[in-house]
Amino acid sequence: MGIQTEKERMEARIAGEKALNSLLQAQERLRSARNWGIYDILRGKFLSSLIKQKRIRETQMYISQAREDLRAFGRELRDLKDLDMQLETRDLLGFADLFFDGFLADVLMQKRIQDALTDLNRATEKVRSILRRLS
Repeated sequence: MGIQTEKERMEARIAGEKALNSLLQAQERLRSARNWGIYDILRGKFLSSLIKQKRIRETQMYISQAREDLRAFGRELRDLKDLDMQLETRDLLGFADLFFDGFLADVLMQKRIQDALTDLNRATEKVRSILRRLS
């Protein structure tokens, strides 16, 4: 393995670790939003809805960062020419239930949160798999 190839592998690992960190941060915030959403459904308090919305905004910030980091990771992997990564990231969490607060809206939001968590879990596992192959 040449020096250039090892340098490219290291750059890819660094980019992958950064992407993984962003994905994990988004997952953490989204799990918190899910938990507050459950509380919102069961207790229906305005404060729980506000906290849930804050967690969703934080999740969106980390998802934006993760998308940027994943693009950089993909560029580094393409440099290696022997690995290929394709991650599908949907537009996540483009909704707010404060304007449509009520039991049905809260239940629908929980479904969207769970779908987003599933997408984040899939992307996280894909990045972890590639990082293991790079090591």
